[in-house]
Amino acid sequence: MQADTKTINIHQGILLKNDELARRIRQRFNEIGTLVLNVLSSPGSGKTALLEQTLSRLHPTCSCAVIVGDLATDNDARRLRRAGAPVVQITTGTVCHLEASMIEQACSELDLKSCRVLFIENVGNLVCPASYDLGESLRVVLLAVTEGEDKPLKYPKIFKTADLILVTKMDLAGLAGFDLEQVRSNLATIAPQAEVIYLSSRNGEGMDAWLNWIQQRAGTCRV
Repeated sequence: MQADTKTINIHQGILLKNDELARRIRQRFNEIGTLVLNVLSSPGSGKTALLEQTLSRLHPTCSCAVIVGDLATDNDARRLRRAGAPVVQITTGTVCHLEASMIEQACSELDLKSCRVLFIENVGNLVCPASYDLGESLRVVLLAVTEGEDKPLKYPKIFKTADLILVTKMDLAGLAGFDLEQVRSNLATIAPQAEVIYLSSRNGEGMDAWLNWIQQRAGTCRV
């Protein structure tokens, strides 16, 4: 029993330290006017494909940058650099989430004063990242149709913390037998605070709505 109490206290201490740093980071972002989007999802839901299409359309008229988190490899970072935006890779090793201290270090490699929108592609995981504030402006959670309609019910915390939920890979909805009405009901129950956009990075469905959502919050960006 005593060991359990110590473990909880240590965990709470880690989160408190992270949250304090995240507040300072957020204040800095606010002062320079950078919109920071923390993009979260399970592995394979289409974060990188979404950001590829987003940067190809957004970056030419609105300065963007990306911080990518992965346990290993820089494959996603190399893909995203093709759009011409600055990209910083964070390789976490065995850590299944990004933390505010990692973001602070990665930002030292970016010219944030000239960056209007900063995307943070978090490590693919629906559990650990939900607890860590990174100093972001808004939190975007992806749900791929191939994952099933019940993901919000199984992993409620991350959906409850979302400002926007993107239901991705809509071009595969028919093949996957995806029940659109059921996922709408589940999201309305678990995450009524979040806006929801249905899109496909492959065929472009919903991409205008996503880009307009960014534009409205970034202020001066033209999409």
